[in-house]
Amino acid sequence: MNRHLWLLAICQGLFLTNNVTFIAINGLVGLSLAPLGWMATLPVMGYVVGGALSTGLVAKTQHRFGRKMSFQLGLAVALASSLLCAYAAVNKDFWLLCVATVIAGYYNANAGLYRFAAAELAEPAWREKAVSLVMAGGLIGAVLGPNLAQQTRTMMNAPFAGAYIALAAVALLSMVILSFIDFPPPLPKKSGSGGRPLSEIMRQPAFIVAAATGALGYGVMNLLMAATPLAMQQCSLPFSDVALVLEWHVIGMFAPGFFTGHLIKRFGTLPIMGVGVALNALCIVVALSGVELQQFLIALFLLGVGWNFLFTGSTTLSLQTYSPEEKDRAQGALNFFVFATLALSSFASGVLVTTRGWALLNYGSLVPVALTAASLVWLWTQQRRALAA
Repeated sequence: MNRHLWLLAICQGLFLTNNVTFIAINGLVGLSLAPLGWMATLPVMGYVVGGALSTGLVAKTQHRFGRKMSFQLGLAVALASSLLCAYAAVNKDFWLLCVATVIAGYYNANAGLYRFAAAELAEPAWREKAVSLVMAGGLIGAVLGPNLAQQTRTMMNAPFAGAYIALAAVALLSMVILSFIDFPPPLPKKSGSGGRPLSEIMRQPAFIVAAATGALGYGVMNLLMAATPLAMQQCSLPFSDVALVLEWHVIGMFAPGFFTGHLIKRFGTLPIMGVGVALNALCIVVALSGVELQQFLIALFLLGVGWNFLFTGSTTLSLQTYSPEEKDRAQGALNFFVFATLALSSFASGVLVTTRGWALLNYGSLVPVALTAASLVWLWTQQRRALAA
């Protein structure tokens, strides 16, 4: 645990401030500007589609320029895209807003690698705790994001345009903090030492499950979180309640980061991920029990904790599947699966909640939860057979 890890944790928190604010306002701004109601979450979808489209480019920039310069480039894109979102909101231009969020996806894909960079800033024996600590930095976003959206939503004549301006300032602050972090230098390029092909890396059972659980766990979380502001608006709950629910949801996502690494070291990766699946299922049960503030609050908090156990576990699991010279292509592939799933879940959340309702959305979430559980059981049996052989 060192100074660079703590600074990276702050950058993670500012990154989540951006994400939480986007989730809180993009669907509502989209609903006010979209030609049709089911298009409301297209700006949310644009953010993750942009992330999916950027994973290959991010992997190349990380490999060529190293962590620090690539991360700073992502923050420059965050600054520019936030200002473009504000311009679109002021001019009531729905399609420009969608384009701006797609551009912002480059930052999403870039900062999504903070968790992997954390493992490189600590000794090998502390990698799980380093990943967990940096993810715990998301608590900053839990508090700052919803309150930023709440306090700046009427700062300008166009609703939430002020929030986009504030996100540009957040990006500037993160650039300053990142400048004080010293990342390990890129590995020297040696002919014939690029590691295994990506296809071979992806055939490993641990990689398959790390990719599947990371993508499905994030997909379920995003499916329900992106729909929550719209569902609460349909239930005539004020935006202050939406901000409160999202704040506790993100606290659930990142507060466990202070101890998830310890739990993984003590009990193992798969058992902790199994607890995450159980918490996701419990979230759906609570969400289906009613549409009052307390049901939204408890369900989204459980969803956040379940996501933390699953995503920290999948990241830790993936670390054993590639060598240092293979990291850029392996991490790029893992991020692509996550963002592709997020794009699908972002679109589905808006369509389902505006056309079929909150209850059906939750019933549908049981399918990816069951698939996640099945993948964990499959890897456990594979590991048991390998030990018995």
